[in-house]
Amino acid sequence: MAKKIGLWPSTSLVLGNMIGSGIFLLPASLASFGGISIIGWIVSACGGLVIAKVFSELGARFPKTGGPYTFAKEGFGDFPAFLVAWGYWISICCTNAAIVVTMLSYLSTFFPILSTSPLIAVSVGLATIWLLTYINIRGVKEAAWVQLTTTVLKLVPLFLVAIVGVFYIEMDHFSPFNISGTSDFSAITATATLTLFAFLGIESATIPAESIKNPKVNIPKATMIGTWVAIFVYILGSISVMGLIPPDVLAVSEAPFADAAVVLWGPAAKKWVSLGIVISTFGALNGWIMMQGQIPYAAARDRLFPSLFGEENKNKMPVKGLVFSSLLISGLMIMNYSKSLIQAFEFMILLATLTCLVPYLFSSATHILVSLRSTKKWSWIWGSLAFLFSIWAVVGSGEEIVFWGFLALMGGIPVYVWIKSKEHVEESNA
Repeated sequence: MAKKIGLWPSTSLVLGNMIGSGIFLLPASLASFGGISIIGWIVSACGGLVIAKVFSELGARFPKTGGPYTFAKEGFGDFPAFLVAWGYWISICCTNAAIVVTMLSYLSTFFPILSTSPLIAVSVGLATIWLLTYINIRGVKEAAWVQLTTTVLKLVPLFLVAIVGVFYIEMDHFSPFNISGTSDFSAITATATLTLFAFLGIESATIPAESIKNPKVNIPKATMIGTWVAIFVYILGSISVMGLIPPDVLAVSEAPFADAAVVLWGPAAKKWVSLGIVISTFGALNGWIMMQGQIPYAAARDRLFPSLFGEENKNKMPVKGLVFSSLLISGLMIMNYSKSLIQAFEFMILLATLTCLVPYLFSSATHILVSLRSTKKWSWIWGSLAFLFSIWAVVGSGEEIVFWGFLALMGGIPVYVWIKSKEHVEESNA
């Protein structure tokens, strides 16, 4: 128990993983849609709450390491569970690459060369990835306290801009309400899909469940507290930034929250807000690197992932899985750095969202099955709403992202066949 984490570190894992990079660059990505993107935020927030409810109840019922993977295995068996683990692992790798891009974007406020020299930017990004990989290899508790500290520090600039900014917004910045050139429904669908990325991480407390004290109580509490705080910061912060910066300027901003702080408090404020956001993304990357080791570890323990992902060090951490995943993240970041910061960010968050929606779909379906067997007659409604919302988000991802997401998932099938074939040979020899 001394090595397990309690309610507040668990809450910081949820909140820190959600408030990582999405909110900081999303105002720029949403500027081309106009004020209607706020409705997209509200829609995705409603979906996020429903999904949070699903993970709260499943986490209390199945407090085992693996989160969405464990839930899919309980509900549907090995192959769906493998697809969930594979899709979620791909999602985490894309998420971590996107977080590094965001961190470098805000760090360029202090070191402008990061926005002009891809080589130096990539070098800094790689150094950060491997520093946090080392911290996680040292143990869950060490990583959790880094997460708690950075979460507290990140909330300060966000709350300042979000709360103070609403008193200085220019309503002209929200008119016309929809500037996307598409129908209102299409704009809302597109913005809800983009903003859903900011809610990825709702399930974070369920993943290291066996490392959490009193998981049946703390997992639901951490999940719901983290989700509500994130919703408040997201919506109010977006309204403030969009109201302070004209849409055409916001669309090309590489540090929207820092630029909003300049409008409120002058040029000196930009560096303070940027520093807070660098700390924020650093903390989120720490939390997601923890996740990238836990999901494959749970699958490897059930012989559904290569065995190297299940090998632990003396600190009970899946060291080889962490290292292999960080190598993949490093490669993804390098390959995507030929695009601009915003373009690379948008592609990675959409791909991450889609590959993470598969675990959400299976978890929601498991929740429906479990609820129908339980005494809570109406609990299945939460799972049904979460399932429908996830389907809607898949549709809103667009054909290109669905295509790449489908290829990413199908790429796991040869791995599954190889694992099962190897298992069959071992059983035959035995």
